[in-house]
Order: sequence, then C-alpha cells, then structure tokens
Amino acid sequence: MSLATLLLFLPACFALNLAPGPNNLLSISNATRYGFRTACVAGVGRLLSFALMIALAATGLAVVLQGSVLLFTAIKLAGAGYLFWLAWQLWRAGSLSGPADTRPQQGLRELMRQELWVAAGNPKAILIFTAFLPQFVDTTQPVAPQFLQLGVAFLLLEWVAIGVYAALGVQLKRWFATPRGQRVFNRSCSVLLGGAGLGLLLARR
Repeated sequence: MSLATLLLFLPACFALNLAPGPNNLLSISNATRYGFRTACVAGVGRLLSFALMIALAATGLAVVLQGSVLLFTAIKLAGAGYLFWLAWQLWRAGSLSGPADTRPQQGLRELMRQELWVAAGNPKAILIFTAFLPQFVDTTQPVAPQFLQLGVAFLLLEWVAIGVYAALGVQLKRWFATPRGQRVFNRSCSVLLGGAGLGLLLARR
C-alpha cells in the first residue's frame, strides 16, 4: 500500500470510527457506570465482531449479505431486538457507587458480549466494510495483504475511538455524580439506544 493511499485512508477511517452509533453510545454508558478501563476492555468484543466482518468482506462473502434481502432482514431484526433489550435493561438500572475494579470478572465478560452482539447485529456495518475498504485497495497488487493492513489500521483506530467515547463517559459521570443524576443519564442512554434500535429496524439495504 502506498503512503498516499494510507494518508487518504487514515483520516477517512477515523471519521468513520468516531461517528456516533450504538456501540459508541454503549462505551459512554459503560464508562459512566463501570469506569474508563472497563469500557475500553469491553470494546474488545466490538473489535472481534468487526474483525470477522472485515474478513468476510475480504473473502467476498459479504456479497451474500448484500444480495440477500432475507438474511439482511433477519440480522436487522435480531440487532434491533437486542438494542431494545439493552435499552430496557439500562432504563431499569440503578446508580453504581462502587469502584469499577470491585466488580466480578463475569460482569466484564458480559459487557464484552454486549459490545460484540451490538456490532454483529448491525448488518449495515458489514456493508460499510464492503463499500469502504475496497476503495483503498490496489487491484494490480495482491489484495489479501492490503485488506489485512487496512483492517488492522481500522481496528486500531476503532479502539482509539472507544477510548475517546469512554473518556467522555468518565467526564459525564462527574456531571451526573448523584444517584438521581446517574438514573437520569442511564434513562437518557436508554432512550438513545432505543432510538438506534428503531433506526436499525427502519433501515434498508
């Protein structure tokens, strides 16, 4: 991959990473409730999901999703349903006053699973990889190494974006320090997650 291509890819990619969406909203919520470190580690679940999507795009299997209305709709319904369920759980959540590192390890695994399934439940994400990454691939050279480089760069920038949104969540935690403030924040995130679920439900290929 040429340096010129890389210089075009990185800012465009990072803008995509920073775009507001269900996963980034989840990072804010996790950081507010459990702390910066926990939110960043939980984001590994999202990275695993995106890595699989990039692999599918690289092998051309994403074309199956792009051409199948039934498969796209099934993933969309499952993803929207999961976002609604998370919104309901967050609406009912109380405030957390204890430090993040006193939570059991199983809690962290559950947060990682949430990140993974929120990412996997968005069929538009894999279509973004199908449309976005190939623009920076030189077809006159071996394609697989280029996809690997682009994919690794995307995942690294995605983790930076997770850190940015987690830091924002920590800052918001200071603003909503009281139990009532945390409850208001949780319910606000719940409404936004529900709105993201509705948007996914209405999305077309």
